[in-house]
Amino acid sequence: MNLFSKKITTWYQQNKRDLPWRKTKDAYLIWLSEIILQQTRVDQGMAYYLKFAKEFPTVKHLAKAENEKIMKLWQGLGYYSRARNLHTTAKIITDNYKGKFPDQYDDILLLKGVGEYTAAAIASFAFNQPHAVVDGNVYRVLSRVFGIETPIDSSQGKKEFYALANELIDKKDPAMHNQAIMEFGAIQCKPVSPDCSICPLSTMCFAYSKKRILELPVKSKKTKVRNRYFNYIVLNHKTSTAINKRTEKGIWINLYDFPLIETNEELNEEEFLRSQQWKSFIITTKYTVKSVSGGYKHILSHQKIYARFWEIDCKESFNKLLSKTCITIKKEDIHKYAVPRLIENYITRTT
Repeated sequence: MNLFSKKITTWYQQNKRDLPWRKTKDAYLIWLSEIILQQTRVDQGMAYYLKFAKEFPTVKHLAKAENEKIMKLWQGLGYYSRARNLHTTAKIITDNYKGKFPDQYDDILLLKGVGEYTAAAIASFAFNQPHAVVDGNVYRVLSRVFGIETPIDSSQGKKEFYALANELIDKKDPAMHNQAIMEFGAIQCKPVSPDCSICPLSTMCFAYSKKRILELPVKSKKTKVRNRYFNYIVLNHKTSTAINKRTEKGIWINLYDFPLIETNEELNEEEFLRSQQWKSFIITTKYTVKSVSGGYKHILSHQKIYARFWEIDCKESFNKLLSKTCITIKKEDIHKYAVPRLIENYITRTT
């Protein structure tokens, strides 16, 4: 075992968090945890993992589940394509592998929603195969300790980091090594204000010796953020309201929200009610604007959504206003449907 691996595994054994997916070699449960934890903090993902593991204890249970149930359980976790891929892959494993999770890295990598990092994690944690995991935590540790300035979001950077990670991995216990370096990056070598005074790698750390902790790792590309302005129409008639199933490609596919009018800029009440979009939507329906919500801001990885909710009391049935993707439901049943967090926040505040 090289010095780097020895130091981080010793640190890991003394400092690791008690996490349920570390207590199993079941590839299905490890895969489940990895998909949930993609782009999700451990403290947020824990409850979702426990819910899914209880509701779907095996890959066959997950494969047989209704998509609506999976999306409802996933509600609030974001990046909903993960949930769709989870369901698709469970069906593939059930049909093509007779419900047994594939045990070879190359086969795992072919599964929908599984990239190099996730395949390496499953192969090493479940089957103790020597494939290095490289996630954001690992990039940070390696770049700081070894002084790598190649951008982590470049093809050359990815090759360089993967090569180094696989060179450093402990071939005798790759699972322990991978868990250790990921945990080290998560709670010791943090992005901001790491406590270098107690770091076991400080004597061999390039960034520490050169006082360049916050400069590494290097990222060359800045994500362009798009601003969007959503006007949700909450239609009321007696005990009914309308919700829309998002079926087109884009954010929140297969989730439900309200009928939507998107504008190029934020409009006040007078401007919105004068707009051609509103007039085209409402047609000749007799209505009253019951309320207009304050602004809701919802941030996604590439988008900032500024939303208002227009509660409209219709004096007659609003069915003629609805598109093919909308359905009429009882107001009290809205909690049964999987919705984005933005909609959940509104519902929670108003019911």
